[in-house]
Amino acid sequence: MASAANGNIVRINYTGKLADGTVFDTSEAEGREPLGFRLGENQVLPKLEAEIIGMAVGDTKTVAIEANDAYGPHQEKAIQQVERSQIPNDVDLTVGNPLQATGPDGQVVPLRVIAADDTTVTLDANHPLAGHDLTFDVELVEIVEEDC
Repeated sequence: MASAANGNIVRINYTGKLADGTVFDTSEAEGREPLGFRLGENQVLPKLEAEIIGMAVGDTKTVAIEANDAYGPHQEKAIQQVERSQIPNDVDLTVGNPLQATGPDGQVVPLRVIAADDTTVTLDANHPLAGHDLTFDVELVEIVEEDC
């Protein structure tokens, strides 16, 4: 039986959990398909990809990834408070709402609203999973020889 190798396109079912068991994502939610990607192109977390290499179709495993090898540590410097007047009136500033800003280099920066009052808004540029150790339950569903 063939095993997954760099360059293969694979499809996996997965469930990602936080250390307390909270599920943050799963491919097995209603209406979703297995996740497809090419091994070796860093389209998923490198530690997860490394664990998939060598798996055969039907194999399952649980992969634990420490925060530093996932989305990195939570960085306080990535949190900024801005004056509400600096944000256009039509922007939804509900706590938890995702926003985007453009950095000085033109790069798009994803943000989340983490607090808001009448005069200020606190924005967080950390990835929502930064600072969290993650666990993935993975099943290799298919090894595809051609492009997706």
